[in-house]
Amino acid sequence: IICQLSREPSSKRVKPLSRVTSLASLIPPVKAAPLKRIGQTLQRSISFRSDCRPENTAPRPWGRQIAPSITKRRDSKLWSETFDLGLGHMLSSEEIKRQEAIFELSQGEQDLIEDLTLAKKAYRDPMLKLSIMSEHELNQIFGTLDSLIPLHEDLLSRLREARKQDGSTDHVGHILVDWLPCLETYNGYCSNQVAAKALLDHKKQDHRVHDFLQRCLESPFSRKLDLWSFLDIPRSRLVKYPLLLREILKHTPNEHPDRQHLHQAMNMIQSIVADINTQTGESECRYYKERLLYLESGQRDLLIDSSRILSCHGELKNNRGVKLHVFLFQDVLVVTRAITQNEQLCYQLHQQPIPVRDLEWEDLQDGEIRLGGSIRGAFSNSERTKNFFRVAFRSGGQLQMHCFQARDAFNKQQWLNCIRQAKEALGSTESDPQTAARCSDCSADASAECPQMDLTDLTLTPVKT
Repeated sequence: IICQLSREPSSKRVKPLSRVTSLASLIPPVKAAPLKRIGQTLQRSISFRSDCRPENTAPRPWGRQIAPSITKRRDSKLWSETFDLGLGHMLSSEEIKRQEAIFELSQGEQDLIEDLTLAKKAYRDPMLKLSIMSEHELNQIFGTLDSLIPLHEDLLSRLREARKQDGSTDHVGHILVDWLPCLETYNGYCSNQVAAKALLDHKKQDHRVHDFLQRCLESPFSRKLDLWSFLDIPRSRLVKYPLLLREILKHTPNEHPDRQHLHQAMNMIQSIVADINTQTGESECRYYKERLLYLESGQRDLLIDSSRILSCHGELKNNRGVKLHVFLFQDVLVVTRAITQNEQLCYQLHQQPIPVRDLEWEDLQDGEIRLGGSIRGAFSNSERTKNFFRVAFRSGGQLQMHCFQARDAFNKQQWLNCIRQAKEALGSTESDPQTAARCSDCSADASAECPQMDLTDLTLTPVKT
């Protein structure tokens, strides 16, 4: 064998062996027509630490190196490019824009159906057949994804039936008013995303899972999107519906009979998205509260137990460079250190919880603090540190202070904004006794009285309510 290999031309690559060898035979053909990607410019209503920021992880010994390549995106399709526009000469420019908006709604449904089908056939089914993950683990990661496919197939079918032979569509409002209540199904799927992402990240440490997902990433069908990108597509689609309806309404004349139904549909989807977003935020809050570890009983705080809102959380460093994971709940700031316990990521309290009502904060200028805690001392440029802010509170009559370093200036500003909003929200509830009572009782109205940031950073994880 060595002699044969030595006679091979030097330019020939020898494919390494891997335990997952039958991937191609297990993946049924999935139609992947060049279609427009969805939700690329939307702000995220929920986010996760490693969703789209690449992780700087060392190559695994069993992993294969992926050659740099350009992500394959779907080509955009326009209504005017899809149908014969002999009709276009009889339509106003505003009506053409309306038809384009309706067509984008329909085309987005087709994109979504194909992506969800691909996630099932190219990821879930092969991993189950190869026993790469257990059925229970796959059910946790993929959630109720299967139930979403027929739901969107139904809407796509209705939209196509409403399309006339020339490709134009007169009315879509009544279709949406009748169909939108089906989106309540998204409650379970979106509420499961935090736990699903955590389990998927944990399972990637298994070399069989890592190898399988890496092979998929290299395959043309993935368009260089990882598994989580496919699993997050339903959420992206959900928050895009209000924008799509607004665009259709924008180009629908006031006297058009479809306008009343479109207004009704807009109110419905905004209410549905707000409700799902609230329940998803509460689910995320419960998830992290269950993973807090207390070194002593004195660290337990009723403010943590009663919290239903997680304003933001993420990794910060103290002025000694120690990595901390900080949670800002609606009424309390919790400083922890991330640890692994029973193969699960948990958060051990590092300091006594700090009530938001007692919390004061200060933005520190670059160079105002250096490692070791000296303030405004004489030091060289190499000792200057950036992106620090300070929080202070009184405990037992003494002033306690903590200095935190964010990853960058933008991340620091997000933290300061979240802290300021938490203080303002608490002040507004304390000034209104009825509101304060609702928040303290953790009633269904509490979240409505606590405005939160809608941020897109993935190390700082915000929850919009």
